[in-house]
Parts: sequence; structure tokens; C-alpha cells
Amino acid sequence: MKKIIANEKESLKSKERIGMRRRDFFKLLGGGIFIFFQPRDTFKLLELQAPQGRSLPTEFNAFLQIAEDGSVNCYTGKIEMGQGAITSLAQIMADELEVSFESVKMVMGDTDLCPWDGGTNGSQTTRSFSPHMRVAAAEAKTILLQLGSDYLHVPVSQLEVKDGIISDIKNNKSKVSYGELTKGKRIEKHFDGKPELKDYAKFKYVGKPYLHQDSRLKVTGEAKFSADIQLPGLLHARLLRPPSHGAKLVTADVSEAEKIKGIQVVHDGDLIAVLSDDRDKVDQAIVKVKAEYSFSETEVDDKTIFDRILKANSETNVIRSNGDLETGKKISDSLTESEFHNSYVAHATIEPHAATAMIEGDKITVWVSTQQPFRAQETIAREMNVPLEKVRIITPFLGGGFGGKSAHRQAVEAIKLAKITGKPVVVAWTRQEEFFYDTFRPAAVVKITSGMDKSGKITLWDYNTYYAGARGSDTIYDVPNARTTNYSGGSVHPFGTGAWRAPGNNTNTFARESQINIMASKAGMDPLEFRLMNLKDEKMIAVLKAAADKFGYTPARNPSGRGYGIACGTDVGTLVAHIAEVKVDKNTGHVQVIRVVCAQDMGLCVNPEGTTIQMEGCITMGMGYALTEEIQFQGGDIKNHSFDTYEIPRFSWVPKIDTVIMERNDQAPQGGGEPTIICMGAVIANAVYDASGARLYQLPMTPERVLTAMKKA
Repeated sequence: MKKIIANEKESLKSKERIGMRRRDFFKLLGGGIFIFFQPRDTFKLLELQAPQGRSLPTEFNAFLQIAEDGSVNCYTGKIEMGQGAITSLAQIMADELEVSFESVKMVMGDTDLCPWDGGTNGSQTTRSFSPHMRVAAAEAKTILLQLGSDYLHVPVSQLEVKDGIISDIKNNKSKVSYGELTKGKRIEKHFDGKPELKDYAKFKYVGKPYLHQDSRLKVTGEAKFSADIQLPGLLHARLLRPPSHGAKLVTADVSEAEKIKGIQVVHDGDLIAVLSDDRDKVDQAIVKVKAEYSFSETEVDDKTIFDRILKANSETNVIRSNGDLETGKKISDSLTESEFHNSYVAHATIEPHAATAMIEGDKITVWVSTQQPFRAQETIAREMNVPLEKVRIITPFLGGGFGGKSAHRQAVEAIKLAKITGKPVVVAWTRQEEFFYDTFRPAAVVKITSGMDKSGKITLWDYNTYYAGARGSDTIYDVPNARTTNYSGGSVHPFGTGAWRAPGNNTNTFARESQINIMASKAGMDPLEFRLMNLKDEKMIAVLKAAADKFGYTPARNPSGRGYGIACGTDVGTLVAHIAEVKVDKNTGHVQVIRVVCAQDMGLCVNPEGTTIQMEGCITMGMGYALTEEIQFQGGDIKNHSFDTYEIPRFSWVPKIDTVIMERNDQAPQGGGEPTIICMGAVIANAVYDASGARLYQLPMTPERVLTAMKKA
């Protein structure tokens, strides 16, 4: 039995480690032009978001490398998990730097090479990071033109650059490439000033559709994920897991596992693992470990959780308030009170959590599927009691994240076992482990009291969201008397919860847009006309009209029997509107989605092909939380172990999908990875009502719940 021996304690706070030492960085990357940027106000927001002792480098804020062959390496702490940042960021870099798209290579999520970043989440890569990268590229071009001026002996004003080649406007034979400027020398130039950004109308790559740069690698199987890293002497590990989140290990008998040839058993406190160079053997060995547990279960299950949420000792936060609710009630001719529920939902990514870890001398390297490589670095440095600069996190491709790979438990497990065994170790979770340790989208309740006058104008909106989060809870309609209240903070959940693609917004949009349809029906109005009458936001009105035009929508009071649903909302600066058509089997309660149209206003669209893929993916994924996805549990015991009991959308479910991307090239780019998913619960619920007269108040809308709702109707 072995135990980890801690290195000599070294305070992380005293290190103020920012990035790799410059000489080590150059040694690793070799020759080429490196351009360093002095700190400016545009980067201070990112510095403020960094944890104590970490920020963007004080020596330079962002950097890129122009290699001797003219290729461009762009470094970012963001990661690629299918959202297409590997392509869209390269498009932006190519346009602003004036190089070919093919010459730009993204280096992502490597803590030794990339500047600090807070993580890939909230659809912020294009929205928040790319503007800074664009400024960096513009500054780089300015410096390269200065170098070209010195090389060609002509003033900068007489130069132009195309595809990485600087030429004399008056003598096209006088030219030099970015790559030629690097030959045989290393140049460090500093820039302090504000560069002129390229006019969007002159973009060559931004705004054009490109397939993802990693498409071929992923289709052919060449793409490497965290569990694919092959190292000499690599050991596969399986760890003993508790049967419930309310269980505590009392004793463990590993004797039977130790009898299996080629198996090494590690028993260090509650950490019990079996390791071998053969993955099949560790799967056989882990079930031989006999463990006893004590239990302290929370008395709640998937049916009683909503009552627990409403009774919790929660904190109250009024998000927005205007007018007066009592006045709103008095002037309302009709009041509607509703309560909406959603269940816990798993991330269910294609790739389970995995990490491959090794220790060479005093250097720790971990390849890990995480959305937050720098936070993983901090966690491992703290757990292993080593300085930050001794830990390198490399983030290969991720097979999906959706907020579920912010945590990195598997990385800590892998490096601890590597320390104990003295060999590289890979920890790849099984599907059952993936479900057990998932940080689920939280179960939540939304209660709404709304009112309107005889004309259908909304006069009252009292919106209360319990444990969903405030994202998406804003009143997007024009209401004179409105209040939005968020309840949170109490001890409610018997296991981990966290961000799930557009966290909070799916729940809040389901509740808000269902309530709007209920009111439209009460008013005897078509739900699209009702929305347009109660909206002031011209952008939202335009998006709704664009969706209706694409769908070929004609007005009708609900329920019309057509099975048409409408929903709209906003997320991370992007506006979306959906119209869907469904069929409801009135004998079985089965809902089939026939067609979905989505219009989206996201400002400047960097890559229409990538955006379309994300919209289609959100629509498909959204059908899961709307119709079938739901965690069953008893206390801390998760009953769902795999996809036999947790049903995600299948290829046979996919409806006809039409997407509309509003042309907004003169506006800043907004988020594109999440917004389209937020309306799927509401648009399907509203379509089910139109088809059958059944109003669904809980997600997912399982056949049993649809049948029950039809009986009530």
C-alpha cells in the first residue's frame, strides 16, 4: 500500500505565476516573430475576472507567432468541444492579420503555451474573447508593416499587405512575406497604441461559411481525446465508487482483486483503485472489491423535489421591478396563475470525463477533458502541493461539454494515482460514473401571476423562479407593472448541480413562453399576434416575423388542431424565435416533432456554416430535455446508469429544420453556441397544446404526462 508523499510546501499565493518563463517559451516554440502587447484598458475586464494571483500576463496581453514558413499560430486558453471556435477564431485572425485562412493554426487550452483564461462557457469565446484577439492581430499587422518598411526601405504609407505578403504599392516587384521577415533571427517588438481595425465590409473570411477545421480529423477518427493519449508504461485505472451520494465508506476488502494477475491495487484512505496495462482486467478487478458503507440519505426523490424546493430556506433577490404589482392586479381584467416544474437533466456528452496524467521529474502534465484548463491547473497544484508552473494542462478535443466539464475530478484522480504508482495513468469514466458524478441541470420551479386587460395588453407580470437561476428570467414584453424574483441559496439538492447549456434559460423560457400562450388563448388571440402586440423590442419583433415568414405561418386561435407552437427569447446577447409543428398520438401520448424553424439575431455572424450547425444541434438536443430526459433518484442514489433508462434524442426524432440568420454585419458578434436551445421546451409545449388542448406544466413532457394533461383538458 502506497501513499502520496507531498513535496516541500510552497505557497501558491507567493508565486504570482502568470505564464511560462519567456526563455522556456521560446525554447519550446523555436524561431519566428513574436509580438508582445502592452497592457491596455480593453484587457482590464478580463484581469478583474481572474482569481487572486492570476491574470493576463503583465508583460503582454495576448500573443501570436509568425513562423518562418509564414504560418501563424494563435494561442488561446479557450478550448474546442464541438462549438467551432477552432474555425471561427481562425477566420477572425486571418482577416485582421491579412493572411490566408489556411495558414492560421489555433493552439488551444495549453497552460504552458496560452495566456490565462477563465474557461470556455456562456458562449463567450466569440462574444468576449475574439474582440481582444482581433485587436492583437491588428497590432501585429501594424508592427509587421513597420518591419516591412525597414526591410524594403519605403514608408509604411506606401505598403499594402495581402495573404501575408507586404508589397510596395508603387513597385509590385518589391515585396517581402511575413515569413521572410523571420529568417535567421528572433525579433521581439513591443507595441503601445491603438491600431485601426479592419472595416467589416472588407472581410474576406469572416461572414463566409466554412466547415470546422477539425471535421476530417473527427470523421476519420484521427482526433485525439484525453483517453487516447498513449505513453510508455501507461496504466488504466478504475476507482471504487460509492453506491449513493449519501454513502460513506466503512471497510473495503481488496484481496480478491489482488489475486488477478497483472493488477495493482492502490488503497489510500478512501481512494481505492485497481490498475493494469490492460483495460479489460481493471474492469474485471474493480467488481471484486467488497465494500461496506454507512448511509445518510436525504429524504427526497424525483417526485417530491419540487415541494422541497418551494419549502427551502432560500435567499430572495429581486432581479427587476417596475410599476406596482397591486396596481397591476387592480387594472387587470383577467389574471392567470401558473406553476411550472422541470426535472434534473444530465449533460450526457458523447465523451465521458477522462484524464491521462504523468510525472517527469518535478513536472506534472495532464491531458484532460475540461472546459477550464487553468482552473484544473490550480486544482492540481493545490492537491499535489506544487507551484503552478510545475503543472501543465493540455486540453485535447472534447467530445461535448455543455457546462458539464467545468469540474475536473478525473484529472485529480489520475495524477494522484500517477504519483503513487510512479507511472502514467489514464482515468476514463464509465457511463455509469458519468451519470453518478454529473453536475445536473437543477430541478426548479417557476411561479407566475400575470394579468391583462380586455384588449389583450399585459398589465401585470409577477415572476418567481426557484433554483433555476436568473438567466433568461427577464420580462421581454412591455409590461407596466412587473417584478422578477430569484430564489436560491438554500440546501436543496442531494447531489451536484451546475451549468447546463444556457443554464437557467431553458427553464425560464419554458415558463415565460408557456404563460404567454396561456394568456393569448384566454384573450382569444393568435399567439404570434399576441406577442407582437405586447413587444416593444424591434429586434425581437423582426426575429419573430422572420421565423413566421420562413415557416409560412398563418394566424389562428389556439388550440387550432394544427399542432403549431411559438416561442421566443434572448440569451448571451442573441435573440431567437421558434415556430414548431408537432403531432400528438392521443392514444399513447407520444409527441413527434415534424418541423422546427428558428430565426436568430446574433449580430455579425462569423461563420454561417458553424452557426447553422450549432442551431441544428441545439434544436435536436433541446428535444431531449423537452420530451424525455429526466434523472430518477432516491436520496443520493442515482437510478439512471446509462442510455437504456435515460433517453436522449435519436436520429429518427430529427425533424425538418430551417434556420434563419439575420444579417447584422454592422453589429458586434454575440453568442451562438446556446441560444437556440432555450425555446425548445416552450415551443413544443405550445405546439402540443395547439394540437391536443393539453397544457403541460412539467418538463420533460413524457407520454404519461401528455396523457394525463389530455384527460384534464
